[in-house]
Amino acid sequence: MEVHPFRFGLQVATAPSRAALAERARRAEGLGFSVLHLADHLDEVLPPLPGLVTVAEATTTLRVGTLVVNSDLRHPVVLAREAAAVDLLSDGRLELGLGAGHAEPEYRSAGVPFDRAPVRIARLGEALTIVKGLLAGEEVTFSGRYHRVTGHRVHPLPVQRPRPPVLVGGGGRLVLALAAREADIVGFTGLGAAADAGGHHRVPSGFSPASVDGQVAAVRAAAGDRAGDIELHALVQAVAVTDDRGAAVGRLGRHFPTLTPADLEATPYLLVGSVDGLVEALQARRERFGISYYSVRDEALAPVVARLAGT
Repeated sequence: MEVHPFRFGLQVATAPSRAALAERARRAEGLGFSVLHLADHLDEVLPPLPGLVTVAEATTTLRVGTLVVNSDLRHPVVLAREAAAVDLLSDGRLELGLGAGHAEPEYRSAGVPFDRAPVRIARLGEALTIVKGLLAGEEVTFSGRYHRVTGHRVHPLPVQRPRPPVLVGGGGRLVLALAAREADIVGFTGLGAAADAGGHHRVPSGFSPASVDGQVAAVRAAAGDRAGDIELHALVQAVAVTDDRGAAVGRLGRHFPTLTPADLEATPYLLVGSVDGLVEALQARRERFGISYYSVRDEALAPVVARLAGT
């Protein structure tokens, strides 16, 4: 198993102004984060692609990414054109994350049909073929069940060659298999295919270390010969940098009642402990799972990022 250097992303939900987003981006860059991510939902989050241009303008080395674009909300030709423009305007710093969508209430509020997961994932697969081809500068003709494109090229072309890296994220078996076949970066969420009572994708069915072992093994099997080239990513749900690890794990346990204390301490989706302890834990998790790329939602992990980024 190839060992990839550690990278860390900061996922930002929204910002009250351009200046506030730019300041957050500069701070993330200064703290050693590799990427700033924006999410894609139809609620109180900043639409990702326009926001990433502001992030890039405010920084010099920080990469900009979507974590993740809901492919059901954009035609793949439109998405590829906008992504190519973001890559150009960021001087080649885009990482394009794609997903199949999961929050039924968002679909319902916007009048978009919410199909079964296999249908959404099949549609994402077609979109990936189109988007990857267009971002590589190809003239794309494609006829599938859900999408048809005839002789299209994007303008402008992205800066990165052969194209910007593509992340595909999710928690279910089908979407992870698709990611293994098609993505440069496979994003694990640990949240499975089930939804909670509100229709949101927040059931931690894949948090246990045994579940992560199984998902990683399945991804590597589906990836075949390209498995060593794929970067593995985890979206962290909570960070607590503390010397009182036991108390912090106990507090987290109230939010994740289906997980055992051992699960809470070893899952890659919850990072709890002192700076030294987290450095050791992340190194151990990379050795066990192969996950080297982590995204968090706050800056508390910054001392760990300073120790591990790039190693």
